[in-house]
Amino acid sequence: MKYMLSFLCVAGIVLALCLCGFKSPKQETLLPENYLRIHIRANSDKPIDQEVKYKVKDAVVEALIPILAQCEDKSEAVKVLKKNFSYIEKVANNVLGACGFDYTSHAKFDKEFFPTRVYDNLVLPEGEYDSLILNLGSGSGNNWWCVVYPAFCFLETKNSDNIVYISQIWDIIKNVIR
Repeated sequence: MKYMLSFLCVAGIVLALCLCGFKSPKQETLLPENYLRIHIRANSDKPIDQEVKYKVKDAVVEALIPILAQCEDKSEAVKVLKKNFSYIEKVANNVLGACGFDYTSHAKFDKEFFPTRVYDNLVLPEGEYDSLILNLGSGSGNNWWCVVYPAFCFLETKNSDNIVYISQIWDIIKNVIR
C-alpha cells in the first residue's frame, strides 16, 4: 500500500510537470510593412450607425474576396484596392441606402496606427500600417478593423461560392508567414 501511494504521488508529479511543460504553439510576430489593414468607421456611436457598420463590413468583405484572391503580394493588393475604390464605395452605399441612410461612404488609402492584435498564433504588433479606410458618413463613430492583405478577416464568409478564393488567400497567408 505504501509503495502504491508513493507511485501515485510520483506519477502525479510527473503528470503535472508534463502538463506544465506543454505550451501553446509559439506565436509569430509579424512586421507591419508586410500587411495591409482595413478600417471601417461608422458615422456615429448611435446603435443604428454601429449596426449598419457591421452590415457594410459583411458586404465589403464579400465583395473584396474575389478582387484580392489573385493578388500575389501587398503592392499588388494596394493597386487593386485603389483601382476599386468606387466599387467598394458602391457596395457600401448600396447597403446604406437599403437600410434607409442618406449618408454615403468614402474610401481612401492612408497609414494608420493600430494596437497589437493576435490572430490565433500570429501577432501583429502595434504600429503604423498601410490601410484601406472606409468612412461611413462622417466616419466619427466606433470602428471595425482587420487585415485585408493577407486576408485574415476574410476566412469566414457567408457565401459558399467563395471557398476557392478563401483557399487561395490562405495559401498566400502561409507563404507570407514562412
